[in-house]
Parts: sequence; C-alpha cells; structure tokens
Amino acid sequence: PLNPNPDSRWNTYFKDNEVLLQIDKDVRRLYPDMAFFQRPTDYPCLLILDPQNEFETLRKRVEQTTLKSQTVARNRSGVTNVSSPLKTTPNSLNEYEVLPNGCEAHWEVVERILFIYAKLNPGIAYVQGMNEIVGPLYYTFATDPNSEWKEHAEADTFFCFTNLMAEIRDNFIKSLDDSQCGITYKMEKVYSTLKEKDVELYLKLQEQNIKPQFFAFRWLTLLLSQEFLLPDVIRIWDSLFADDKRFDFLLLVCCAMLTLIRDQLLEGDFTLNMRLLQDYPISDVHLILKKAKELQDSK
Repeated sequence: PLNPNPDSRWNTYFKDNEVLLQIDKDVRRLYPDMAFFQRPTDYPCLLILDPQNEFETLRKRVEQTTLKSQTVARNRSGVTNVSSPLKTTPNSLNEYEVLPNGCEAHWEVVERILFIYAKLNPGIAYVQGMNEIVGPLYYTFATDPNSEWKEHAEADTFFCFTNLMAEIRDNFIKSLDDSQCGITYKMEKVYSTLKEKDVELYLKLQEQNIKPQFFAFRWLTLLLSQEFLLPDVIRIWDSLFADDKRFDFLLLVCCAMLTLIRDQLLEGDFTLNMRLLQDYPISDVHLILKKAKELQDSK
C-alpha cells in the first residue's frame, strides 16, 4: 500500500475506491420514492454470489473501505479523537436494509454498471448525474414482462448506457463546457431557440437576468430525468430516442416547457420564476411533447 509508483495496483485500487464511493452514494438515493431499486433482483450475478469464488460484491468493498477510514481530530489540549464516519454520518450505510447473502438489490446492479463503465472509460470515468441516466434504462429492462429479456437486464442496460453516453458524454466533460459540443453552447441554444419562437418571453427572462444555466443545465445533462416521475421520464425518452435529431428535439422540449408556463413567467418576479423553473409545475408530459412537436413543425 505504500508503493509510491503511480502504476502500482494499490494506487489503482485506492483511486477506484474514490470513484466507487461516489457511485455508491449516488445509486443508493436513486428514485428514493420508489421501492424498486431497494428490492432484490431475481437475477443476481452468480459469479459474485457463488461462495466457491473469491470475488466480493461492490457493496462489501464499500463497507470495508468506509469502516477502515477514520476521522482523526486533535483538540487544542493535544488529545486525539478517532471516530469512524459510520457513527457520525446520518445518511450512513446503517440506514439501508442489508439484503441477506445470495441476494443483490437492483441498486447494486446499477452500481456495477457505472463502476465498470468508469473503469473502461478512464477519460470520463464517473460524473455525478450518470446515475440518473442509467436509472430509467435499467428500470425499463428489469421490469420487462418477458422473463427471458428481463434476465439480461444488466447486460442490455450496459450496452444501451454505453451507446447513449457516446452521444451525450460531452455534457459531462468540464473542459469541453465552452466548446461547440459542450453544455454551455447547448444551454445558450435553448435561449436562441426560445427567442425565435417567443421573443416576448425570451426578453422577459433576459430582463430578469435568468440565465439558462440556472435551470437548463439540469434539464439537458440529465435529459429531464429529474423533472418528472419515472414513468413520465420513460415516455419523454421514448419520443426523444425515436427522433433522428434527438438532441435538437430535446431543445424543443425545453422550449415547450418554457412556453407552456409563459403567462406565469411573464407575470412573475425573479424569485417566483426561478421557483417555477427549478420545480417545474406541469406534470402532463403529453402536453409538453405535443407542444414540442408543434414547435418542430413550425420551422
């Protein structure tokens, strides 16, 4: 463990642990209002759960890493206090129901998908928010009524997630933020599209200095997955992925969301409008998609 060589296996192990702890924290709070991700999967990874093998689950690895890390605090009189973070953190591992051996929760499968993706793609690794992208994909495959398809939910999700990330990975790379393929350019595109479709609303938002990064950053990077309930997210993605120019259509969906609350936005002040945009009030996604299609056809 003390080997200073950056290529040492220990160094890789510790670096991987940093990524894994972040993934673990994020996947445990995936759709907290749904019990699905906390439930055991019918198709756990047999390779890991077989007692004959020496492989350990990622959950075990996280628990070991967290238990071993201790906070050392020295007070002014020189007395050293050693405390385990497990005892001091309110949202610790203890709050989650630990499944018996031989079981694997759905969130653990999502954790493995993200960890393996991070290992295979060191250039981007794992960025917070990817858990919100993989969640709806995995849920769709893992709840398939056909059990033969459901059995391969993990592999299918990994394949689709990798393909989807190939298209949207630039949104997650900070160094590309201000480039033409980065997220800043896309956020500004939402406003330039809005200016084209509804100049009055555009000028109102400009006048109140409501920048697109205040709300469109989350809308675009997470493909609206945090703005709606999971079944509605799946419905939006259905239209999004069916469109050849899917990310141009996403811009139109964002514009549709703005124009559908234009009266409230035109009347509201900065505080009220920020609340509307960060906690979007319309839950009828069919209405939003219909409006987005109208905007698309009006070009």
